Amino acid sequence: MVKLSGALSSVIIEEYSLNEFLNRISNPYWFQAFSCVLGFDWHSSGTTTTTLGALKVSLSPEEHGIYLTGGKGAKSRKTPQGIEHAGEIFNLKTKTTEKLVETSKLSAKIDNSCIQDGYTLYQHNFFVTEKGDWAVVQQGLNTENKYARRYHWMGGVENLLEDPHSGISCDQMTPQTLNMPSEESKEAQKISVDLINDNPNHLRQYFKRKDNQSLLEDFTMPAHHPVLDMDISDKEFEVLTKAWEIQPENYEELILLQGIGPKKIRALALISDLVYGEPASWKDPVKYSFTHGGKDGFPYPVDREVYDHSIETIRDALEQARIKKDDKLKAIKRLDDFIS
Repeated sequence: MVKLSGALSSVIIEEYSLNEFLNRISNPYWFQAFSCVLGFDWHSSGTTTTTLGALKVSLSPEEHGIYLTGGKGAKSRKTPQGIEHAGEIFNLKTKTTEKLVETSKLSAKIDNSCIQDGYTLYQHNFFVTEKGDWAVVQQGLNTENKYARRYHWMGGVENLLEDPHSGISCDQMTPQTLNMPSEESKEAQKISVDLINDNPNHLRQYFKRKDNQSLLEDFTMPAHHPVLDMDISDKEFEVLTKAWEIQPENYEELILLQGIGPKKIRALALISDLVYGEPASWKDPVKYSFTHGGKDGFPYPVDREVYDHSIETIRDALEQARIKKDDKLKAIKRLDDFIS
């Protein structure tokens, strides 16, 4: 997998560009097919971990002009150090490196806390090129249904808090998903910042207290979002108070503050709706479930032109790849098995 992933990457970078390689990695369709060609079943969540693990070994900053950092679990938390190392290798400007580190943290915070779809991130992978371009592939797990969800980002996004993904891949759509990084949530984002900057003490009336007095969670809530336990402890309120002392200028600064997690983000979104009449989006932003459809028409008929183009793109890359003949034949056989 290491040899084949490296060879395929080299072909794409040489034939097209580094940016095109990032573009393909950011495409859930292509990434899934790429994983299958490397040797994985289409429905295995392990495709993400192992494919990115193979790329992390095979991609050479000196040869390919791209650095992959991050990984699963504890490795994901070392991503900032990895980006800084890439900045040194590629001689990137300090401001560029700092912005990349912030982008990494923000993309993880958005997918883990601002999109509340029931999937908790357990791996985060950040690609950075010699020109400072970037892409993110990260994955979350729903511990109840055991499904995984993969989030793809492509650099060049103007606003990371306004429908920023190039794709989100999952077999299931989650109803009533809080989607704060949505264009529909822009006003709710602004109000969340205003609520904090206007001293959070006045928010106490909206949360459940020890005396069980009727508060926010006891109101008749609109049908578009669920009622959750709105109990915020005194310790958690200290986080809101510290945020008020800092006076964040925008939603991006607010969510990056230490301690601002899913519970507080959700609470501010609910108050924005119930008190100020500015609802956040509650539509699951998942975009891709099946790559090309099914021969039975489920979930939609196969578009043969797109299907054939996808096959030829990967087959051409395999034919050109600098790998041994037997490895190449085995990879093409896996591709044939996959498409049949």
